[in-house]
Amino acid sequence: GRKTDRSAVVHLSSLAPPTSSAASAPPNTSQYPPLSDWEAPSFTRAAQFRVGATLVLFLFAACSNLALLASVWCGRGRRLASHLRPLMLSLASADLMMTFVVMPLDAVWNVTVQWYGGNVLCKLLCFLKLFAMHASAFILVVISLDRQHAILHPLDALSAHRRNRRMLLLAWTLSLLLASPQLFIFRAIRVEGADFTQCATHGSFSRHWQETVYNMFHFTTLYVVPLLVMSCCYSRILLHIHQQHLRDKAGESYLRRSGTDIIPKARMKTLKMTVVIVLSFVVCWTPYYLLGIWYWFQPEMLRITPEYIHHALFVFGNLNTCCDPVIYGFYTPSFRADLAACCRRTTSDASPRSLDRLSARQGPHSGESDPATNNQAGD
Repeated sequence: GRKTDRSAVVHLSSLAPPTSSAASAPPNTSQYPPLSDWEAPSFTRAAQFRVGATLVLFLFAACSNLALLASVWCGRGRRLASHLRPLMLSLASADLMMTFVVMPLDAVWNVTVQWYGGNVLCKLLCFLKLFAMHASAFILVVISLDRQHAILHPLDALSAHRRNRRMLLLAWTLSLLLASPQLFIFRAIRVEGADFTQCATHGSFSRHWQETVYNMFHFTTLYVVPLLVMSCCYSRILLHIHQQHLRDKAGESYLRRSGTDIIPKARMKTLKMTVVIVLSFVVCWTPYYLLGIWYWFQPEMLRITPEYIHHALFVFGNLNTCCDPVIYGFYTPSFRADLAACCRRTTSDASPRSLDRLSARQGPHSGESDPATNNQAGD
């Protein structure tokens, strides 16, 4: 008889495959096939590591993304260009969805092992998980398209705000539509003859290849398409900067040399940021999705692959949510100024003599000595 190993059911609560699991259902089965020869899983040592690491990432991602959201919404980030501010707000919002939906769901599910939330929560949370993943990837695509247009068409800034709002609306709408099948294929399944319930896709696909096609489709929308679009955008940016450099070197744009090196430095800063963006997305998610593809086409490999590999790659994939506020935020001077001001206020509030020291430091030019906080009230 077929025996499902204990890592297979833990695998149901993960993201690889990102939308469903073929591990718990034998291929070529009919609707709601029985799970006869089956073992209840347990909270293994590898799963304990996964929960602990996810908790650390959750704390960092929550603090950093909330700080970025607060800075852009009500701090110095309000002075960002009108077309950049919605992008930063959407990026922080998408990452916060990943932080407060995907991470807690995965951690609690690994601790409880089985599903206690009922059928409605099973469908809703699996939908929200995929919705958050799509939104996070698509917002990165929108930001890449905006950076490409800003570099290649610098004089077309007036239409950038309207264009970005349309792209953001399309990104959120597509995320909603692509995640909606989760509401129909996931359900709470109770194992006959055992006091065990799991939220799974068992019985939703009549053939194994159908589930593989479904998983591959979302692998394409979550990873392949965003990666191709971002790579195309940044390749065009690199090509444009290279061509501009050659023209400048040949003396075709000598008038620009009468000013400063602001434009070359700004281009180099954009180049560095975009390279880090692409690398963080690729490095964090590529190993996890490659493992998912391996499972989809060879489900038997799940039995011989060490459990800790799957858990470690999932945690590493979630690291991308923590990287986004670091990459985008710390390349934004207003965000760094808000962080510095927040740290100063926290340090001052923690000291009982902070008011005395503050009054002793104040002088006739104290309003100009701290540019990071000087204009805070007027923002």
